[in-house]
Amino acid sequence: MKKSLCVLLMVLLTVATLFGAGTKEDASVIKIGVSMPTQSLQRWNQDGANMKSQLEAAGYKVDLQYAGDNDIPTQVAQLENMITTGCKVLVIASIDGSALSEVLKQAKAKNIAVIAYDRLIMNTDAVTYYATFDNFKVGTIQGTYIRDALKLDSTPGPYYIELFTGSPDDNNINFFFGGAMSILEPYIKSGKLIVRSGQTTKAQVATLNWSTEEAQKRMENLITANNYGPKGNRLDAVYSSNDSIANGLTNALVAAGYTKDNFPIITGQDCDKPSVKNMLMGLQSMSIFKDTRTLASKVVEMVNSIVKGEKVDINDTETYNNGVKVVPSYLCDPVFATVDNYKALLIDSGYYTEADLKI
Repeated sequence: MKKSLCVLLMVLLTVATLFGAGTKEDASVIKIGVSMPTQSLQRWNQDGANMKSQLEAAGYKVDLQYAGDNDIPTQVAQLENMITTGCKVLVIASIDGSALSEVLKQAKAKNIAVIAYDRLIMNTDAVTYYATFDNFKVGTIQGTYIRDALKLDSTPGPYYIELFTGSPDDNNINFFFGGAMSILEPYIKSGKLIVRSGQTTKAQVATLNWSTEEAQKRMENLITANNYGPKGNRLDAVYSSNDSIANGLTNALVAAGYTKDNFPIITGQDCDKPSVKNMLMGLQSMSIFKDTRTLASKVVEMVNSIVKGEKVDINDTETYNNGVKVVPSYLCDPVFATVDNYKALLIDSGYYTEADLKI
């Protein structure tokens, strides 16, 4: 009798070990893969660091990888390794939103959840969620800033503008540029805003890889072709979708003789340190502040919900169609920084120190 009881107890303990303990995974043994596109831009270094620290604080193991300098084969190889080494969730900021379909088939086959981070991954049903800022709103804020700074609704004009957006392989430019043009295009059509170059389509104003150097080259060509300069033709504003592009514009405009006293309005995004310093020197007008800590916190919440099998918090189920499916999304709210509010937004919040922004 005693022997039978002992056997029964051993069986029950074995069942508990196999099934009971497995119903709730220990976060400390769960690995999360985080794939960032490059370390050559400040914002992706910050995104990666914030993601890693917050995921580790939540108890996860984190495999954080940067894909060289926007090298697609490197990113694909890193993702393959994350999949084969047992990552439970992949958080991916893609280089080319359409280049990951094949590798993500492997993730789907292993039931690995995929969160597209700030850049929508296109043409695949393997994307589970998308976490980003409201990127159309980013564009409308930038366009509205130009509208208000030039007083387009209260002065006769005309005013002169050129347009720059980001990389054509980044789906976000559809929202950044689309949002900005929803504000600016009526003034271009009415003639109150004039684009001397005639370059107004997304294809014409795109900047491959969001490159500072490419933006600078194109701005230099526009300056030469249209005789822009303090002693030449007027240039009142340049729409720029982000700071890496804005830095290229600033380099070209300073070389053309512009100073803080006559500098065109320039927009930006990311509040990178060089651009904030340029704002303080009067060489950039504004930059969208997308607090990567906020986005990282939201992604950690999403990861927790996925791991626990709980409902994931999303606030958009209509906007982001990747060509195969509408991806459930969470959109964080962007704000913008200028010389008037940068201290409260960037320093008082702990995002930067005063030393970080010392000119």
